[in-house]
Amino acid sequence: MTRTRLYRNGNLELEDFPAQDISDYIGDPDCTVWLDVSDPDSADFEMITEEFGLHALAVEDARQEHQRPKLDRYRTHLFLSAYAVALDDATGEFGSEEISAFITQNALITIRKGTHCDMDHVVERWDNAPDLAKQGVGFLVHGLLDYLVDGHFNAVQALDDRIEALEDLLFEDGPQQIQEVQRTSFELRKSLVKLRRVVLPMREVVNSLLRRDIHLVSEQMMPYYQDVYDHVLRATEWTESLRDLVTTVMETNLTVQGNRMNMIMKKVTSWAAIIAVPTAVTGFYGQNVPYPGFGAQSGFWASTIIMIVLSVLLYAVFRRRDWI
Repeated sequence: MTRTRLYRNGNLELEDFPAQDISDYIGDPDCTVWLDVSDPDSADFEMITEEFGLHALAVEDARQEHQRPKLDRYRTHLFLSAYAVALDDATGEFGSEEISAFITQNALITIRKGTHCDMDHVVERWDNAPDLAKQGVGFLVHGLLDYLVDGHFNAVQALDDRIEALEDLLFEDGPQQIQEVQRTSFELRKSLVKLRRVVLPMREVVNSLLRRDIHLVSEQMMPYYQDVYDHVLRATEWTESLRDLVTTVMETNLTVQGNRMNMIMKKVTSWAAIIAVPTAVTGFYGQNVPYPGFGAQSGFWASTIIMIVLSVLLYAVFRRRDWI
């Protein structure tokens, strides 16, 4: 499925016209064309290559999945690879969709695979800033990058909220809460590792677009790209800090479990010591040899008093030391 837009001198002139008509406008310096292709097949790639004269290596990168976020420079165009991300609020599962973009002097071609990247939000950003449309392709690329980076930022924010909720369960004693902390902390760490692979290279991508020799960003668009770059840096630093925080949560959880095990062992050992006292006394008085009080009530009362006094004494000592 394809989607098209045509801007002439900064004004939206056509929308959703046939992709085959792009060649009628691409040679006009006053026109800026956007072509979006969702889930492309071989025929779509052949059409794009023919219409825009794209480099074979760039087209090959767009065909292959799981590219690293990057910006490649060719003689007539740029190739941008980035990711739109989404985080399931219920499960915390991280999802991403690769988006490739070919950037020419007066055209932006976006290639999408999946459903995470909603181009309606990108179009909405373009429509909300009609005064910048005269800046041509730089304006279109900014809207795309702004949408992608905001998605990264929202994903980091959602992960931060989940980590805060996880910290509240960290010192709970219930077995269900303990399992929840262990399972969720592992899932969050895995999501952060995936998010870092997407967010971290974007700093290099946006920084490369800001270079003067590329001639993509005009003076009017420079502050907007600087704002996107600032968001990329914040998302990158936030992701790194959250990785450290999740690691701390996991280590703290292990420490808490170890401390709880030590407390349990101290209590079990203390009660075992108390129980050992009457066992030792009754074992001594159960010997089949004469001893003071043998066969008399005085021996029974003496053994009973010894057991009670020693047990109470041990209980008091252990209680004072918080072993029970």
